[in-house]
Amino acid sequence: MSGSGKGILRNTAVVGAMTALSRVLGLVREMFQSRLIGAGVEQSAFVLAFAIPNMMRKLFGEGALTAAFVPVFRGEVEAQRMESARRLARAVMTMSLLMLSAVSALAVVGLSVALNWGTAFSERTSLTLRLTRILVPYMVFICGSAFGMGVLNALGKFAAAALMPCLLNVVWIATLGVLCFIPGMSLASRAVWVSGAILFAGFLQMAFMFYCMKRRGVSPRPSRVGWGDPNTRLVWRNMLVAAVGAGAVQINYMLDQVLAQAASPWAAGVIGYAERLMDLPLGIVGVAFGTVLLPTFSGCFAKGDVAGAREAFLSSTDNLLFVMIPAAVGLGVIAPDLTRVIYEGKAFDATATMRVGRAVACYAVGLGFFGLQKTLVPWFQAQKDMKTPLAVSVKMVFLNATLNILAVWLLPVEWRHVGLAASTVFCAGVACVWLAVLARRKNGALGFASLARPVGRTLAASAVMGVALWLVRSWLGARGWTGTWANVTQLGVLVALGGVVYFGVHFLFARHTFTARLRSLRHRR
Repeated sequence: MSGSGKGILRNTAVVGAMTALSRVLGLVREMFQSRLIGAGVEQSAFVLAFAIPNMMRKLFGEGALTAAFVPVFRGEVEAQRMESARRLARAVMTMSLLMLSAVSALAVVGLSVALNWGTAFSERTSLTLRLTRILVPYMVFICGSAFGMGVLNALGKFAAAALMPCLLNVVWIATLGVLCFIPGMSLASRAVWVSGAILFAGFLQMAFMFYCMKRRGVSPRPSRVGWGDPNTRLVWRNMLVAAVGAGAVQINYMLDQVLAQAASPWAAGVIGYAERLMDLPLGIVGVAFGTVLLPTFSGCFAKGDVAGAREAFLSSTDNLLFVMIPAAVGLGVIAPDLTRVIYEGKAFDATATMRVGRAVACYAVGLGFFGLQKTLVPWFQAQKDMKTPLAVSVKMVFLNATLNILAVWLLPVEWRHVGLAASTVFCAGVACVWLAVLARRKNGALGFASLARPVGRTLAASAVMGVALWLVRSWLGARGWTGTWANVTQLGVLVALGGVVYFGVHFLFARHTFTARLRSLRHRR
C-alpha cells in the first residue's frame, strides 16, 4: 500500500473510530426511543419533523456548502495563503448563518400561525407541525457545526469534527433516560421533550466546533470582510449548483417520507429505524472515507496531481469494499436478530421487529453502493465540478420517485416499505455506475481493473461467511431459545462467528495483503 493510501486509511480510521462511538451511542438512543415512543404514529411524526432540519443540514451544511467551500479553502491553504483562507471562512460562515437564521425565524412564525389558526388538522398532522416548530431552529446550529467540520477537515484535523455528533447522542440519551422515570407521560409529549433536547444539543455542537476552529487559528467571529472576494463568489456559485443537486436528493428523501406515510401509518417510522441500523457500517466506513477524501482529492487536484488522486481513490475503494461487502452479507442474514435485540420491547412489538428486519435486509444489499457513492462524488467536487453529480442526482430523483410510486401502488401493505427501500438501493447502484463512467470520461481510466483480485477475494470470503452464518443461525433457531439474554447471546455468537470466518478466509488466502492493512492501521505519524 502506498504512502498516500496509508495516510488516507489512518485518517479514515480516526474518523471511523469517532464515528463508531457516535453510531454506537445512536443505537443506544434508538433502543431507548423504540421502547419509549414505539414505531407508530408518534414516531412517524417525529421522523418527518426531524427530516426538515436534517434536509437543511445536508443541503447547506455538510452537503452543498461544504462541498463548494472545502476545495477553494484547501486551495488557499496549499498555496500558503492562510490569511486569505481565514477571511474566506469567516465571510462564508457569516453569510450562511444569517441566511439560515432568517429562514428559521420565518418558518417558526409560519408554523405558529398555522397551529393557532388551523382547526382541520388531524392529530398526527398537528403533532408533526408542533415538532417541526421546535426542530426548525436546529438547522442553524447543525449547519454551523457542519461548516466548522469542513474547516477542520480541510486543515487535516479530523478527530474533533468526527467526535462532535456524540454530543447530540449524549443529550438525547440523557433525555430519554429522564423520561424512563415518567411512565405516565403520553407518547406525543415524549416526542416533544426529545425535540427540545435535540435543539439544545445543536447549540452545544456548534459551540464546540467554533471553539475547535478558533484553536486551529480560524476565528468564528462574524465578519463582513471578504463578502465580495472572488473566492467567496466562487464558493457561492459552486454552492448554488451543488445545492440544486443536494436539493434534488433531499426532495427525493422527503418524497420517500410522504410516500411512506401513504404506504401505511407506520411505514415512515419503520424505515427510520432500519436506516439507523444501516448508519452504523455506513457511517463508520462510508462517511469516514467521504470525509477524508474531499480534502485529500482537493489537495491533489490543487497541485495538478491527478495520478495521486487516482491512487487515493483506488486504495480507498478497496478498503471501503473490504468492510462494506461482508457487512452487507452479515446484515442480510442476521437482520431479524439484530432488530430484535436493538429495538424490541414495550412499545416496540414483534410485528415492528418483523417489519424493520425486512427493511434492513433490503437496505443491506445496497451498502456497497451507498459507500462507493461517498468516494465517487468527492472526485468531482474536489475539481470544483458540481454539475456532474447534480445531473446524476436529478435523474435519480425521477427514477426513484417512479419506482416508489409503483411500490406503494402494486405491493401489499406489509411489503410497501420494503419496496421503498429496494428503490433506494437500485438507484444507488445506477448512480455509482453512471458516476464511474463520467469520471473515466473526465480524467481517464480510474484503474478499476486493479481492484478485480482484491474485491474478488472479498466477495469469496463474504460468501463463505454468509453460508456459515445461515447454517449456524438455523441450528441455533432450532434449539428454541427464548428471552432477552438468549437473543443477545445468539446475536453475539453470530457476529463473532462472522468476523472469525471472514478474516480467517482472508488471512488464509491473502496473508500478505491482510497483514499490510493491519500494519497501516497500527502505524502512527
